[in-house]
Amino acid sequence: MTPPITVPDSYDHSSQADLWSIFKIMGEFVDGYDRMFKIGPCVSVFGSARLKPGNPYYEKAVILSGKLTDMGFGVITGGGPGIMEAANKGATESKGKSVGLCINLPFEEQANQYVDPKYTLTFNYFFARKVMFIKYAQSFVVFPGGFGTMDELFESLTLIQTHKISRFPVILVGVDFWSGLIDWLKSQMVATGTISEADLNLFRITDDLDEVINIIEEFYTDRLIGPNF
Repeated sequence: MTPPITVPDSYDHSSQADLWSIFKIMGEFVDGYDRMFKIGPCVSVFGSARLKPGNPYYEKAVILSGKLTDMGFGVITGGGPGIMEAANKGATESKGKSVGLCINLPFEEQANQYVDPKYTLTFNYFFARKVMFIKYAQSFVVFPGGFGTMDELFESLTLIQTHKISRFPVILVGVDFWSGLIDWLKSQMVATGTISEADLNLFRITDDLDEVINIIEEFYTDRLIGPNF
């Protein structure tokens, strides 16, 4: 018979730290809600922190973000390097609102040079930060990326699928990069019945930056712009 787990005395004391952490979490939400609401409508742009200037996707993110700010949207990123830096760069060069939602990590620097200091928010909690990406975004534009990009993409699709948030455009940029994933979704998830074929309509995929703009414009032709929940 397996012996019962021994719970150390320190476990009881840690409950006090857990309770106090609630106030830290509340503080991040209160500050985030207040500051993001004042910034106004934005588009969240995601992608790899590892792609450098000169990479085709980096350069596309610069161009696209300029186009988004010309439409009147601010651009939200995670504030880091790579695609995030490119998106902030495009917004800044077009005189638009360049927002960085940074996260305290031991192996990453703080906001990239193109994030506007007055639009910089720093979080300790990933989940609080992710709420800000979603609540105040009128669209998600997702460039090639890693685990973090996938996390943000699939969380947005899950929330839309389950009607927890208002639907908004989710656009994948990079047909070559994303096609293998889309094929797998069709051949495995749709075929197995874990998602419906209609769920594939929750996002679009393209290489054409003008198409990205057109998708967003058409979506808001007869819809109000505002927070998603």
